[in-house]
Amino acid sequence: MSNESFSLKIGTFECIIVNDGTFAYPHPAQIFFANAPKERLEYALREHNIDPDRWEQHVTPYLCLVINTGQHRVLVDTGAGGLAPTTGKLIPNLQDRAIAPEDIDTVILTHCHPDHIGGNIDSEGKPNFPNARYIMLKDEWNFWTSKPNLEELKVDEHVKEVLIKVARRSLPPIQDQLDLVDRETEVLPGIQTVAAPGHTPGHMAVAISSDSEQLLYIADTVIHPVHLEQPDWYAAVDFAPEQAIATRCRLLNRAAARKTLVLAFHFTFPGLGYVVQEERGWQWHSIETMV
Repeated sequence: MSNESFSLKIGTFECIIVNDGTFAYPHPAQIFFANAPKERLEYALREHNIDPDRWEQHVTPYLCLVINTGQHRVLVDTGAGGLAPTTGKLIPNLQDRAIAPEDIDTVILTHCHPDHIGGNIDSEGKPNFPNARYIMLKDEWNFWTSKPNLEELKVDEHVKEVLIKVARRSLPPIQDQLDLVDRETEVLPGIQTVAAPGHTPGHMAVAISSDSEQLLYIADTVIHPVHLEQPDWYAAVDFAPEQAIATRCRLLNRAAARKTLVLAFHFTFPGLGYVVQEERGWQWHSIETMV
């Protein structure tokens, strides 16, 4: 299996998961599980064949989604752009699938962290998707285009500076193409935004449905499979941790109850699987490991 793109059908919709590249997060235990008790975390990591004493970095893909409805080509998130030497592969990988940036007519931005909006613009600051309307929750836009208060984030000042810098660079150039929504909205027939606040003020998921088949793109509702088993452990970059936990539980319940195929932005390529209810949480069943 190529780690650059992966095709699947949801009813009559042709979908492609497109990898923007990878990023190596340092000190992943601190970043992903900011409030986890040390002994419980060590046990959970070992259950995933991770040695907590040697877990110095965690490499994740950045998985964007293209939906071809037959009438529209929709892109969910634009990746990290030039954030790192290992990112910014979205457009080349789209072109490898015979999709030009001009072919995209709708871009849904789940939230404004650098790895989700860094590909909004090119090196000259011009929109990468010139024919697209961009969809974002109004709360998200208002937060990042004002004076965002990041004091509550449990990350160092450099990370906070990067978050603000990328938002200030990547958002203004798309303003003339932007449609802000203030509630859960059917963007196009079969494509619905789903409120998922907490990770950021206007973080959202995207529900895709066609001919009774469903796919739920959960963005950063969970960042690592351990979050399903320990849903009360939040990430250092979660803006409102208690709200992020409540959102996580609501969406995981929804996915498990409906047996919905799920796409997680940071999970091992292609990021697809099912959420299964367990006694005290959930479990991730990757399509790669399912029989």
